Amino acid sequence: MSDIEPYGCYFERAPEKLVLEGYRRWIAGFDTGSVAPWELTFALYTDLLGPADGRRVLSELSHFVRTLRQCALCPLRSFPFGAHHICRDECMALGLIAGIQHDDDEAAQLCLGAITCTARQELVGEAAASFAHSLSQLDHQLLPIPRAVLQNILSRVRRDTVH
Repeated sequence: MSDIEPYGCYFERAPEKLVLEGYRRWIAGFDTGSVAPWELTFALYTDLLGPADGRRVLSELSHFVRTLRQCALCPLRSFPFGAHHICRDECMALGLIAGIQHDDDEAAQLCLGAITCTARQELVGEAAASFAHSLSQLDHQLLPIPRAVLQNILSRVRRDTVH
């Protein structure tokens, strides 16, 4: 039995859901100016991690997304909550966190370079590492994403803005 089968879908695995849905909802909060997406994120994190751990890991997610967004020339994109599709930026965020968790520095650097400007890479990398490690400490390990898959995604998907 694979790691995915008990959950029915990659996006329904708790670690991937925490990263992907957390990212989507946190970005939506910034984009809409509404706290409703952030409240939904809080509910997701506390439901899956418990109140204390949920608040702690949510703080790491918030720091990661806020730091990532500071590459202001490059607006982050995402699908709506619960979508079973994934865009380039979401792939790179998942790949970055998975790369850090699996000590795949080349994959993590590839993702980091694809979603943030050069001047911000160290700060974004530190924020991503804190988030990735906080998930790992609670046994929420993402499935590895092979570097070849990430390179394939980057080669097929163009962005209007280049970092």
